[in-house]
Amino acid sequence: MARVYNFSAGPSCLPEEVLRECAAEMMDYQGTGQSVMEMSHRSKAYEPIIADAEAMVRKLMNVPDNYKVLFVQGGGSTQFAMVAENLGIKHKKAAYIETGVWAKKAAAEAKKLGIAVDVIASSKDKNYSYIPRVEKITGDYDYAYICLNNTIMGTHYEYIPETGDIPLVADISSCVLSEPLDVSKFGLLFAGAQKNLAPAGVTLVIVREDLIPEPADCLPGTPTMLAYKTHADNGSMYNTPPCYTIYVLGKVLHWIEKNGGAQGMADLNNAKAKLLYDYLDRSDFYHATAEKGSRSLMNVPFLTKFSTAETAAAAKKDEADRTDAEKAALAKEKEMNDKFVKEAQAAGLVNLKGHRLVGGMRASIYNAMTIDGVKTLIDFMDKFATENK
Repeated sequence: MARVYNFSAGPSCLPEEVLRECAAEMMDYQGTGQSVMEMSHRSKAYEPIIADAEAMVRKLMNVPDNYKVLFVQGGGSTQFAMVAENLGIKHKKAAYIETGVWAKKAAAEAKKLGIAVDVIASSKDKNYSYIPRVEKITGDYDYAYICLNNTIMGTHYEYIPETGDIPLVADISSCVLSEPLDVSKFGLLFAGAQKNLAPAGVTLVIVREDLIPEPADCLPGTPTMLAYKTHADNGSMYNTPPCYTIYVLGKVLHWIEKNGGAQGMADLNNAKAKLLYDYLDRSDFYHATAEKGSRSLMNVPFLTKFSTAETAAAAKKDEADRTDAEKAALAKEKEMNDKFVKEAQAAGLVNLKGHRLVGGMRASIYNAMTIDGVKTLIDFMDKFATENK
């Protein structure tokens, strides 16, 4: 079967060049007679793999020397707790900007741990379709927290809040290395690998050294594995790391370097996003859900003309409270969306179903998605619109 264009929000598509390299080395990595998948993390063969992955992160992201690069497990969701347990220890107070599901979940996790969470801004009033403008954050906060790119809602910060001495924490899971980022503006960055870096299984953490407390100084009850110092002091190998995922991550980083680094990715991603957003903005059949000025380069949710403010309002009602007209409109909308996703899949364009909180469709166009993939999607969208107007 031919390769499909995979628009999944994650795990996402990987560069085909990387997949071929991994396939070629599956049975025998560089003459070792074994796969990295079965290799001891303590072996001399594996040591250069994880060392190279860290070196490439530092090189491509221009990580300052006073920051640690860690490879941990548990995904971004575990970081919601780790951030609070390691950084929220002086005032037990933090500022969160709520721009969607993941920032909201992060704030909820911090609250569970006894952190006094101030939601200093939110875009909930418009279903998180924009990024609120918060130029400066002040106060007696242990840290300030943002989700730089919102996978579900398709929004992205086009600015970085000024926080002064307050460490700024950012979840960059769905935009890591999609464009240049000044690491020095942040106290801590983290990214689940399954969007732009590798298969699921490893989480990249970049944290300023002075923010790493002794395990005894973390919030009471913090497990050993949830203390950043545990990983920092042991080269990310306190326990068995996700060896194969880190190996693939290293290969993806070399692929990024070969294709122009972070700036090369930004050029490609801007070109892909412009094609898709320009098409949506001039269409009389589709429209993008994210507001201009807050649009993600990575995740593009869109609706058909059958999705309206009225159907969105109706969807929030209980079934019994909906009028017959609202029920009919919602049924028509669902029918059209299901038809789109089904026909797209038949055309080799997969994982386009939108998240239930937004509806419609969503095209995730991460680094590994080619410009040909986006053009093919637009051609299909145009054909579908013509046939279904």
